[in-house]
Amino acid sequence: MRSIALLVLLFAPAVARAQGTAADYDRAAQLGPRFAGKVTRAAVNPVWSAGGDGFHYAVEVGAGVKEYVVVNAVEGTRRVVTKEAFDKLPKPPAVPTAPRPRARRQALSPDGKWRVAVVEHNLVLREVAAKAETTLTKDGVKADAYAGDVFWSPDSAAFVAYRRTPGGDRQVTLVESSPKDQLQPKTSTYFYLKPGDDIPQAKPFLFTVATKSAVKLTGDTAGFDNPWDFSYEHWSPDSKGFGVLVNPRGHGAIRLLRIDAATGTVSAVIDEVCKTFFDYSNKLFLEYLDATNEILWTSERSGWNHLYLIDATTGRVKTAVTSGAWNVRGVDGVDAEARQVRFRTIGYDKDQDPYHVHCARVNFDGSGFTRLTDGDGTHTLTPSPDGRFAIDRWSRVDAAPVAELRRTSDGKLVLTLETADLSALKAAGWQAPERFVAKGRDGTTDIHGVIHRPTNFDPAKRYRVIESIYAGPHDHFVPKRFRPEPGQVQKIAELGFVVVQIDGMGTNWRGKAFHDVCHKNLGDAGFPDRIPWIQAAAAKYPQLDIAKGVGIFGGSAGGQSALRALLARGDFYTVAVADCGCHDNRVDKIWWNEMWMGWPVGPHYADQSNVTQAKRLTGKLLLVVGELDRNVDPSSTMQVANALVKADKDFDLLVIPGAGHGAAETAYGSRRRADFFVRHLAGVEPRR
Repeated sequence: MRSIALLVLLFAPAVARAQGTAADYDRAAQLGPRFAGKVTRAAVNPVWSAGGDGFHYAVEVGAGVKEYVVVNAVEGTRRVVTKEAFDKLPKPPAVPTAPRPRARRQALSPDGKWRVAVVEHNLVLREVAAKAETTLTKDGVKADAYAGDVFWSPDSAAFVAYRRTPGGDRQVTLVESSPKDQLQPKTSTYFYLKPGDDIPQAKPFLFTVATKSAVKLTGDTAGFDNPWDFSYEHWSPDSKGFGVLVNPRGHGAIRLLRIDAATGTVSAVIDEVCKTFFDYSNKLFLEYLDATNEILWTSERSGWNHLYLIDATTGRVKTAVTSGAWNVRGVDGVDAEARQVRFRTIGYDKDQDPYHVHCARVNFDGSGFTRLTDGDGTHTLTPSPDGRFAIDRWSRVDAAPVAELRRTSDGKLVLTLETADLSALKAAGWQAPERFVAKGRDGTTDIHGVIHRPTNFDPAKRYRVIESIYAGPHDHFVPKRFRPEPGQVQKIAELGFVVVQIDGMGTNWRGKAFHDVCHKNLGDAGFPDRIPWIQAAAAKYPQLDIAKGVGIFGGSAGGQSALRALLARGDFYTVAVADCGCHDNRVDKIWWNEMWMGWPVGPHYADQSNVTQAKRLTGKLLLVVGELDRNVDPSSTMQVANALVKADKDFDLLVIPGAGHGAAETAYGSRRRADFFVRHLAGVEPRR
């Protein structure tokens, strides 16, 4: 019988080595010290010469050892000099970047003759020289007051001012149970609007100096109703019209309205309506081109975020400046004289990760598209003070940082300045996360993520899998840049797990259709993409053990998703740690939740709530919250706890005194989170 038992052991599938030991925890804690200072030739901070023909920099090449480099950008040469010679080189001050011109909020007229003041909530026009004044309005009250931040026309003949109502006054009160300076608890209260609350309202009014009164606004005045905010206020140089961008509440549209200074007629120059949401917090760009009466504008009207040249009078699209199945990630510079725009691309290179950021330039008419960066990674471009050259710093999660000198005229490489040396880092046991791609819910869309393994990973063993989740629609979250410092993800992996990070549908920067999955649907959290991704990874790598379920953790919106995994997909996820989650979007901050969940608040808010779904809990759950969280109301976590109690569900609750948002990232919180996975996923009692 003993021989049979031995054979069973010999041929049984290998499992992960013992977990939760003091050695495991010590190894995880020592990752930071082990990897610190092990990357050299990584940082290039150039000091440009006064004429812009070259620069010098010092780069670390070993512990406490630097190399001193002088570069001639015109000749494309790089030479190493002594420290003595380096110290004698001039150190010119940095040239400040000129801000883009915007309409000024100012009480004094451009010609200096008039000043607007607010007296008892009404506007008064004062003639500076004569010291005479005229009361312009009489109906202002505290709850509906005129504001003194006015916009004067360039000819000083008219101005626009806002009248504002304060909106709701909801406040959140926190109890600090254990303050450092006294025995008794403290309370603190702060202003915190939530979805559905009344918001501050503003409405523009046009006044003329000649009549010393308001001009009645006609036409599309309904466009000013119920705004989330006004921005990009702008007078035309001839003082004939005033433009203002209106973001209506609910974010289903964006409108550039123009007030005719002579007649008060309001008309829409740009009027975009979305079936879902206009991503104003990430994709809004507007540049007035006064000399040619044009506007540069970004829009997702094609399904991708692109630049358009707009006629500033009619709103007609003169040309699509950029186009294609990729996104403009942001605008870095506009040269109105050369009629060129410099910007960042994301998803442009079809043979690369679609999240890699590159830089480019294009003419206003869409011609002359010029790549300013190259290399399979994500890039940051820093132009020289005179703009002739640029330093391109790029890396990848699994590739060392590179610094290159490039010409901005054509984007061509002048020379490679540095490639980071990772030899000491790798010798210390560092391993790069593995990039992995699998199909999503539709069977065709590539879903991208990374796999983190412990530094002592043994391909003959099997490892339980944990997902680190953040599915907030405002961005994408799988790391793309090189990072040698071990975060909490790697420290959890070090305890004997494989940890994955995935960007599922509903996250940002993969096109409008990909993004729109989140609309009124935050509970989806991309799980229909994440689960097949993990299954595909396990099919490729037999070391990944998902047969008994997968663990998951996250904070804030990730905390909401981590709990949602057990509520909605408890057949796949079995252990979750949910930190400071916005578990019910009606209880969280107004802007973020109305952005994706819409307004007015409807039944879909309750449908997506972890509170209303708490009765569906399966698996092991640890809720973590800081008592002083000012980002997400701690009541959001406590209301989930209340619902779980009422549903007679077993769960663990950790409230950390004195902690704010991200309580699970504190030393104690992160240790308890690690213990929870060791205990309930690895099935052993932690031994520290």
